Amino acid sequence: MKKFKWFAMALFAMTITSMTAQTEEEKELMADAEKAKTTLIAENERIGDFFDSAYGYVIFPNVGKGGLIIGGASGNGIVYQGGTSVGTANLKKLNVGLQAGGQSVIEAIFFENETAFNEFKSDNYEFDAGISAVVLKSGKALKAKYEDGVAVFALPKAGLMADVTVGGQRFEFEAFETASEK
Repeated sequence: MKKFKWFAMALFAMTITSMTAQTEEEKELMADAEKAKTTLIAENERIGDFFDSAYGYVIFPNVGKGGLIIGGASGNGIVYQGGTSVGTANLKKLNVGLQAGGQSVIEAIFFENETAFNEFKSDNYEFDAGISAVVLKSGKALKAKYEDGVAVFALPKAGLMADVTVGGQRFEFEAFETASEK
């Protein structure tokens, strides 16, 4: 019954959010983000509490990471406020250090309050080196909490990489155009 409930909620959310998408590319990204949300909740139901209570959040359904000493990551995601999609976000990361391999992950970032959410939406928001992701397949996910109004979760999809940090990630937010702006 729980799986049906989550499936029904995801289907409803996809229907509602697809009405606000501006382009086919954004509609596809929204569908991927909703599938990623369902996957995250199926992996660890505790994350559902974050989706329910966060002021806002962003889901990056496919972040590609790779490196050998010099590494990088990038991905595109959908930004939600109060459960409604409000725009897109772009993630970029470049780093140097002990790392090797390649990996694809789902990344979800939750904002506890309006201040943290608005900081994210400001130009070129960046995580400092102290922020790290909670990997949903680890025991730490059971006691995850906000740090400075932000909580980050990652779920590896494919590949193997000896680097799970998110410090140094830079984000750009772009709000969806409203009908009056067209």
